[in-house]
Amino acid sequence: MYITASSSPSSSLLRAASAYSPTRFFRSSFRNLTSTNQASLSVINHHRRSLTSAAVRSFHCSVPRWSHRLDWRSPLNPRSEIRAFNPIIEQLQRKFATMAAEHPFKAVLTSLPRPGGGEFGKFYSLPALNDPRIDKLPYSIRILLESAIRNCDNFQVKKEDVEKIIDWENTAPKQVEIPFKPARVLLQDFTGVPAVVDLACMRDAMHKLGSDTSKINPLVPVDLVIDHSVQVDVTRSENAVQANMELEFQRNKERFSFLKWGSSAFRNMLVVPPGSGIVHQVNLEYLGRLVFNTDGILYPDSVVGTDSHTTMIDGLGVAGWGVGGIEAEAAMLGQPMSMVLPGVVGFQLSGKLRNGVTATDLVLTVTQMLRKHGVVGKFVEFYGDGMGELSLADRATIANMSPEYGATMGFFPVDHVTLQYLKLTGRSDETVAMIESYLRANNMFVDYDEPQQKRVYSSYLELNLAEVEPCISGPKRPHDRVPLREMKADWNSCLNNKVGFKGFAVPKEAQGKVAKFSFHGQPAELKHGSVVIAAITSCTNTSNPSVMLGAGLVAKKACELGLQVKPWIKTSLAPGSGVVTKYLLQSGLQEYLNKQGFHIVGYGCTTCIGNSGDLDESVASAISENDIIAAAVLSGNRNFEGRVHALTRANYLASPPLVVAYALAGTVDIDFDKEPIGTGKDGKSVYFNDIWPSTEEVAEAVQSSVLPNMFKSTYEAITKGNPMWNQLSVPSSTMYSWDPKSTYIHEPPYFKNMTMEPPGAHGVKDAYCLLNFGDSITTDHISPAGSIHKDSPAAKFLLDRGVERKDFNSYGSRRGNDEVMARGTFANIRLVNKLLNGEVGPKTIHVPTGEKLYVFDAAMRYKDAGHDTIVLAGAEYGSGSSRDWAAKGPMLLGVKAVIAKSFERIHRSNLVGMGIIPLCFKSGEDADTLGLTGHERYTIDLPRKIDEIRPGQDVTVTTDNGKSFTCTVRFDTEVELAYFNNGGILPYVIRNLIRQ
Repeated sequence: MYITASSSPSSSLLRAASAYSPTRFFRSSFRNLTSTNQASLSVINHHRRSLTSAAVRSFHCSVPRWSHRLDWRSPLNPRSEIRAFNPIIEQLQRKFATMAAEHPFKAVLTSLPRPGGGEFGKFYSLPALNDPRIDKLPYSIRILLESAIRNCDNFQVKKEDVEKIIDWENTAPKQVEIPFKPARVLLQDFTGVPAVVDLACMRDAMHKLGSDTSKINPLVPVDLVIDHSVQVDVTRSENAVQANMELEFQRNKERFSFLKWGSSAFRNMLVVPPGSGIVHQVNLEYLGRLVFNTDGILYPDSVVGTDSHTTMIDGLGVAGWGVGGIEAEAAMLGQPMSMVLPGVVGFQLSGKLRNGVTATDLVLTVTQMLRKHGVVGKFVEFYGDGMGELSLADRATIANMSPEYGATMGFFPVDHVTLQYLKLTGRSDETVAMIESYLRANNMFVDYDEPQQKRVYSSYLELNLAEVEPCISGPKRPHDRVPLREMKADWNSCLNNKVGFKGFAVPKEAQGKVAKFSFHGQPAELKHGSVVIAAITSCTNTSNPSVMLGAGLVAKKACELGLQVKPWIKTSLAPGSGVVTKYLLQSGLQEYLNKQGFHIVGYGCTTCIGNSGDLDESVASAISENDIIAAAVLSGNRNFEGRVHALTRANYLASPPLVVAYALAGTVDIDFDKEPIGTGKDGKSVYFNDIWPSTEEVAEAVQSSVLPNMFKSTYEAITKGNPMWNQLSVPSSTMYSWDPKSTYIHEPPYFKNMTMEPPGAHGVKDAYCLLNFGDSITTDHISPAGSIHKDSPAAKFLLDRGVERKDFNSYGSRRGNDEVMARGTFANIRLVNKLLNGEVGPKTIHVPTGEKLYVFDAAMRYKDAGHDTIVLAGAEYGSGSSRDWAAKGPMLLGVKAVIAKSFERIHRSNLVGMGIIPLCFKSGEDADTLGLTGHERYTIDLPRKIDEIRPGQDVTVTTDNGKSFTCTVRFDTEVELAYFNNGGILPYVIRNLIRQ
């Protein structure tokens, strides 16, 4: 339950963790509903839906296409189920209805008239509050405000919270805490499987504690899109899509069956089958509502997702961001999210992009600017005259990379461009009219044809779009932007520089090395910088028709001039939805992409998340045996070392047209301004400008090829599944039958021996340092998603259980099994641990014996001996993908605390959610400046009583060799303290649900 920041520690913790008694809260008697006016009845209906237990919850949407009551998913009639439930539930309904009738803001409930008569519904009107402060609020903050007003019950959400948001200009700098209840939750299968595992396990825990298992049901719509499992096994083939999907189902049948079971066992859950597209593109083109109309109550769409790139929906004007899986599970179960009211950076855009400059060039520029400005934990809101020059897809590209520039959101308020996109993607005219009417009436619509009232922002940035130039980012981080004209010089600097984010330390005498080999009987060669993977991939770019068709135009021009991509380069095209295939075929450009090797390989994330598949054995051997710094060029959003492929140490993010261009060149060691890409069929040199399309050519292709009926037909078919999905048989039980022999789905140990009494707060005494890291340790380092190395503890575990190496699949696909994932924690082959004195790999030093062991093996030795462990880290610990296993894994290894210079937002929250203490060194200090080697034993002096701990307080850390230093404990809100007191967020939720 939510605790106000102004509450005293003792009373607020009491509210957070104590038993909740409805009879204590609902003291007023049931009112005569026949005398209640129509507006109050609407409120009652709405709050009966939003506040009662999961047992009586049923989602109803006024737009059938967006309903979660789809025939292919569940034939059950929720209303008949409701009638069958215990009379106690009905009594609770009546009590909640009484509270709803007394809604603190019922006076601003306003009718929204429908043109031609009648009404669309009712809504909580911001203008009706008559508060001038609201007019100056950023649009993104208005969405938080509306949610607080609508959900205000003076219990989970209080009138004081509403006032904090209205007074945002003064309260945001004070880091005040507010509750937020998102309209829905978004999952993908890598994070969705562990979420459904946790829900199933929570049902078991409720049963063991003698409570109602039906309380474990989503209270808000949950959309789960299966998109992270397809790998690029087969490429350069007309049959690649079918072949890769067959392999995907072979590897993941058990996982997919489990998810299909979840779609029927849990109400309010929609599962979009494999082969449909990438979650964020499906969200943008289909799932995004913009405005909900639920039981006659209108309210803005908002979403939290278990993938950090959930922010892509911000480009559509829907407030959305990534959260940890455990936070998402709590939100599903009706818990308000506790968040710090964010500052908002106003980013003004002016001018227009120059000819030939792409949206990808723009987003890489924006990412670098915002990274430099510092936007971690903040919203970024875009505005200005330049907005009209950006298509909705361009905006979504920028919003998508919010995690890369560090912001919680990159928000684009709804305007006429948004409405045009809604119509293009097949939303009905009536739906679009309702959306526009509601947003205009509630001051959430931007009309650039009208005078703009100045809004207040926490800080300001400005970019003239005409200043953006072609660029790529790499070789190891998304924000290391390199202008295209400087790429050759930058690459040569990287070869010379010492090992780091911009260096490989290749000796001068070895920089010209040529590795010659035979590729299927054909002579081939690789050098430092040779491209071995060229992938058009990722939601960031495949949702944008301009860059996708631009890639097709580059391929067409290259074919016409006689250029050909070398056959040993692994090329692939993985669209984010079937719509892309339709417009590439409509334009005639897919033919030319195929000729260059960019056949469609599947509909999913593929190379961007490390599902790039194996390189040809001859290529892999040439790289390994000659220590070649091979390159991958991909249209993705992440290029951390070890993520894309174990053998590509240089990874560059680029627009889809540039991916094709670099594939044609065969190397990143090229100056496109001066050096030819290749030799044409006429024997003449072909340069970059010869194959690069103009802005007008791209616009013409978009205009003639991207049609509304493509979206309609694609998403009408999506809910029908596919033959392989439809043939999966699943049990009808609501409790999952765990198979102890399964290596995919395993009952986790989180709730074993759980009681109703919280374990309480704890410090750390005489802990050993498991790992000592530097800066920018990502969630890929902590919990890799890619392939399982043949010599790893996870591989040994699987082999011991009869799983052949060819069937290992990936860590990401096995996130439903805690035994595999614990062994995969800190298993990244590129891990740099200071305890190893420069050696790279997934090992550490077991301090008591000095032995070098795999991290998992060392952790188990510590646990078996009864020793706690901690992790030392530098800045930006936990950056990258939102990955709950990057917190669950360390918890299972026995890690009790992480001491870092700074944390990535979602990862810090995940650590708290799993009961791990996050601590920050004081400014100017870190392990090195304090002389910490990691060979010490650490004691963290944290009070044993939770009411003696304050959010953000200082604590003392001492070592066994006499060192002492002060850290800030990063429990940022009182609710997070309640989680810690309960041993994590999920035990906290279970105890609260039982007590309700």
